[in-house]
Amino acid sequence: MIRVDTGAMYRAVAFAARSFGVPWNDPVRLGTIARELDISFRTVDGVSRVFLSGDDVSGAIRTPEMSMGASAVSVHGAVREALVAKQREMAREGGVVLEGRDTGTVVFPDAEVKFFLDAAAAVRARRRQLEISPPDAQSFEEVLRDVLRRDVQDSTRERSPLRVPDGAVYIDTTTMTVDEVVGEMLRRLPGGPR
Repeated sequence: MIRVDTGAMYRAVAFAARSFGVPWNDPVRLGTIARELDISFRTVDGVSRVFLSGDDVSGAIRTPEMSMGASAVSVHGAVREALVAKQREMAREGGVVLEGRDTGTVVFPDAEVKFFLDAAAAVRARRRQLEISPPDAQSFEEVLRDVLRRDVQDSTRERSPLRVPDGAVYIDTTTMTVDEVVGEMLRRLPGGPR
């Protein structure tokens, strides 16, 4: 089973663009980068990692700058089209779990099972702070501001706005541990444990 973090793909485009000196408001060159990007996901020592052209960029794309970069590049239709095509290709053989803000609405609107995981903004900010590289790069207040700003940007963008997909199982994870979330998801699967 491969976990495809679609948000990491947008972060990777932002990272690659920054590496090539391409501004995040250049839709033509960003579209080219997104189409040509060699991105893959692998599990290493039980942890999902992101690779660009064979190089592990998992930490490099989890900076506050790349969080905002992901939101900036994701507004461009050429980027979204290229990455959606890649996401569909990655899932073509099956055995893939896709995670992302438009996975159930745009990438796979007819998926067999869709979950929409949510949490209070402060809790999401605390969780995001644990992912940031380096961990002390931003204060909690800065992370919370970024989370709220991305929510607004992603839910009001013209293409593929953030919304609960039709037919999705909504789970509020605010007070749940990872194991509790997984247990609830398994319980909600057709034929899952009761």
